[in-house]
Amino acid sequence: MKAGKIVTRISLFSLLAALGWSAFAFDVDSAIQNAATAHDHEVVAKYYQDVAKEMQAKKQEQKQLLEEYENHSYLYGRQAQDLQAHTEALARKYEKEAKASMKEAELHHQMALQLEETNPSGQRLSAR
Repeated sequence: MKAGKIVTRISLFSLLAALGWSAFAFDVDSAIQNAATAHDHEVVAKYYQDVAKEMQAKKQEQKQLLEEYENHSYLYGRQAQDLQAHTEALARKYEKEAKASMKEAELHHQMALQLEETNPSGQRLSAR
């Protein structure tokens, strides 16, 4: 019985690897293009909020790493300054990406509010 479970898990893992994890990822470009209701825009806004949270977490990791490099630079020898500069640059990059994602989230929240005001029933509006 255990062998059967192991084979099943290995098969499932192989299938996921063959498909690629991106097959299960949220396609934000398609979601934006097809967003026609307030709910659609809220889903996109939630996606951008999640991205912003992830970027903030990455920025925090880099800040902690930078603190380590600064407090124990003697452990890293000649590379200490390079590591510090690289880590600072990554922290700035993640902060910038977090801010951009929050702007996108706000934009889609606003779109959702406007659609809710103009179309309170939440039905898709046709272009015809």
